[in-house]
Amino acid sequence: MRAMRMAGVLAVAASLAACTALNVATHRVSGDPVDAPAGTYRADPRHTSIVFDVDHLGFSRFVARFNEVEAVLDAVPDAPETSRLEVTIKAASVDTNVPELDAMLKAPDMFDAAAHPGIHFASTKIVRTGEGEGEVTGNLTIAGRTHPATFTVAFNGAAPDPLTGEDKLGFSAEGTLDRSVWGLGKWWPAVGNEVRFRIEAEFAKPKG
Repeated sequence: MRAMRMAGVLAVAASLAACTALNVATHRVSGDPVDAPAGTYRADPRHTSIVFDVDHLGFSRFVARFNEVEAVLDAVPDAPETSRLEVTIKAASVDTNVPELDAMLKAPDMFDAAAHPGIHFASTKIVRTGEGEGEVTGNLTIAGRTHPATFTVAFNGAAPDPLTGEDKLGFSAEGTLDRSVWGLGKWWPAVGNEVRFRIEAEFAKPKG
């Protein structure tokens, strides 16, 4: 009897795995933003990343990332200029792979993560610059200081997620900031002031 139950469980598992594989194999993503359903989307934290790099003594670009990001996109695909994006990054989630450096970045003379736990971006202007391409300008607040910032954005595609059924949107974005504008110029010139950002994001809209 136990062997029969086990065989039944394995058969069900195999059937589900086959269905999942079929869903993924037949998955198609539209590259036209207009095909995306309008609505409020939230960044999928498992498939969203923010990576940045700075010059180190002229030898290399030192790479780090933030591990905790929340973002809300009110998407209007047929009128992208009316869409809205808000992003909050947990300052204390900065990850350089060097614990001592992480602590220095969280300190009061840098991100001041205790007093200003969130790095916040709120869009003020979204412009479509080409097919599947655009620019997002907004107010970026770091350590209590707010200045405008602009990022170039590429629309990667829209489709229902074959695994969850949720409507998904995918974007890649990049930009360059002068960290000294936000009062983060410590360690210059050993560490460059130009900070390059790369963002990969999947946004999901709950079913129903």
